[in-house]
Amino acid sequence: MTDAEKKWIDEASYTKLLQRSRFALPGDPIFRGTSGKYYAEILKQRRSEVGGAEHIRVSKEIGWTRCR
Repeated sequence: MTDAEKKWIDEASYTKLLQRSRFALPGDPIFRGTSGKYYAEILKQRRSEVGGAEHIRVSKEIGWTRCR
């Protein structure tokens, strides 16, 4: 994992993390190796912190399509 990847993950909001996990292009290096494992851990941690209702709100807000 590069310093830049770790910094981005650490500073990203739950919305940004979820958005990137849904809309990243195939092969996005942030999801490979140690950075991918770290990303998954932080996403899980942040989801726990925001709670179910906020997760649903964010999920609906960002949707599943890139066209916004």
